[in-house]
Amino acid sequence: MFHHNKRLQYTVRVAETNPGLANLLLEQFGGPQGELAAAMRYFTQAIAESDPGRKDMLMDIATEELSHLEIIGTIVAMLNRGAKGRIAEATDSEAEMYRSITGAGNDSHLTQVLYGGGPPLTNSGGVPWSAAYIDTIGDPTADLRSNIAAESRAKLIYERLIAATDDAGVKEALGFLMTREAAHQISFEKALYAIQPNFPPGKMAVDPRFANVYFNLSQGDGDQRGPWNSDDHFVYVTERDEQSAVDGGDGGAHVDLASDERGTLDQAAQRTRSDPQSDPLTGAELGMGPLVPAKGNGSASRGAAA
Repeated sequence: MFHHNKRLQYTVRVAETNPGLANLLLEQFGGPQGELAAAMRYFTQAIAESDPGRKDMLMDIATEELSHLEIIGTIVAMLNRGAKGRIAEATDSEAEMYRSITGAGNDSHLTQVLYGGGPPLTNSGGVPWSAAYIDTIGDPTADLRSNIAAESRAKLIYERLIAATDDAGVKEALGFLMTREAAHQISFEKALYAIQPNFPPGKMAVDPRFANVYFNLSQGDGDQRGPWNSDDHFVYVTERDEQSAVDGGDGGAHVDLASDERGTLDQAAQRTRSDPQSDPLTGAELGMGPLVPAKGNGSASRGAAA
């Protein structure tokens, strides 16, 4: 059961109308790294969680993310408030109205004309919020790692938004939200480390033949060695012959077919086989003109007729 407190978690102070900034802030309202996505991710994880400690933490943070959604939405509404009134009452001339809603850039006119200055559940480019943003897979060690990454991405978006405005009140509120992303990251990381063992995810043991092997598959200038592929942690495989058929087989693809399946497959292969000795004339070649002998090597090429 949820109860709403009309007091925001953090006081919103906006100095002036700024529809362009309002539109940018929608990234944290209805975007993939935004507060609604975070709230739904943690809320659904909490419902399914069987561990009482993690369940309590996830529900607390999910509920706080909803309060952050309220803060962001309120900032967006305040930044649009002056423009909303002008559009609603048509106090400006048509030309001035058009300039005011398009001059801010970044599709802010969509927010004002289509949504009346309110915060729509879209990102800053107008893309509607999607449940596809939620990547929960139902394993706590995998989900907690995803949550840590989500909080990290959200913090970076807040940093960029803070750098995009000189409104002191907006900067202050965004700084609070940015800080809370870091606090949640710590909680999720502590919860992850409270599970032992927590890597690799899942129950099944990995194949020890390949668990500590690093395949140097992209070779050339720029090859680097470090802790991600060091000899202390990995068997470093750089020889091309040792990078294929690592299971000891022939590296092919095999399937056991029933006799009727094999016959039908052979029939189809025979019907669609290509003739390697053929040299058919194509429509593209017809449009290239007649053959023109190449100078010096005795070969011919196609070109325009003289």
